[in-house]
Amino acid sequence: MKYQLQHLTEYLYQHPVANSYNLACLTPRDLSYQEVKTTALHIYPTGAEVSQYQDYFGNIRHFIHLQAPHQQLSVVSHASLEVLPRRNNERLQSGCSATQLQSYLQHSKTAAAVYAKMLCQPSSMAPISAEAGALLAPLRRQNQTVLELAEQLNQYIYANFIYTPGFTTVVTPLSDVIKYRRGVCQDFALLAISCLRANGIPARYVSGYLETQPLPGQPRLQGADASHAWFSVFDPELGWVDFDPTNNLLPCQQHLTVAFGRDYADVVPLKGVVQGSGNHQLKVAVDVVQSA
Repeated sequence: MKYQLQHLTEYLYQHPVANSYNLACLTPRDLSYQEVKTTALHIYPTGAEVSQYQDYFGNIRHFIHLQAPHQQLSVVSHASLEVLPRRNNERLQSGCSATQLQSYLQHSKTAAAVYAKMLCQPSSMAPISAEAGALLAPLRRQNQTVLELAEQLNQYIYANFIYTPGFTTVVTPLSDVIKYRRGVCQDFALLAISCLRANGIPARYVSGYLETQPLPGQPRLQGADASHAWFSVFDPELGWVDFDPTNNLLPCQQHLTVAFGRDYADVVPLKGVVQGSGNHQLKVAVDVVQSA
């Protein structure tokens, strides 16, 4: 499927501010299942200094410095891309077992193994806790692959947690998400990651978007019209395989991938500081539409 993507982030300041420094993570990635045709980043007001680099995870970052006084800052990311089928449902049974995965992580010294081992470790927003780790025990089955176990976790979170916009913030601890069984896509992705890492399974955070309009006859997906989040699990032979617990899906052509990280803190769409005082208002608008 081919898409046109636009992501607007707009700050309105109570008083003029100056020396606005921001770091953007808004550019979709080129992947085996996603071809990025064009990208552009527009800053208003004009005159900002913009530099681009690639971070440790391979994500494209833009550093933005706007020195002149301003009361409004708009950052608009545009992209055209094509997302290909992944057929991950067909790959679940062909993955490795938990025992095979642990043997690989213990003995392999490849770059892929080192990367996977790093994503077994706790991070600031996905701590390893006994509370989260215990969720996996009832889902284990005999002769189960790691990917089948991840799919069971995906289904469990979807069935037992309620998608509730506004119930949590970016600083809500996972313990509250588990206690109240409520949250949004970011919370559910972080919960799955924490649970898997607590059981020695490499898992990473994926940020991106969902197609705004559902296919004919299909229900509208939770998380459309905004940044979305899901998680990915590592298999030594198959690589990283994505799961969306918010919608109980294995991401395919309706999921547009922007960035990978340990957790949300690694892939914040736009963050920064300004020199000034007073309150501000934030507006975020995402538009994902199919193109010819």
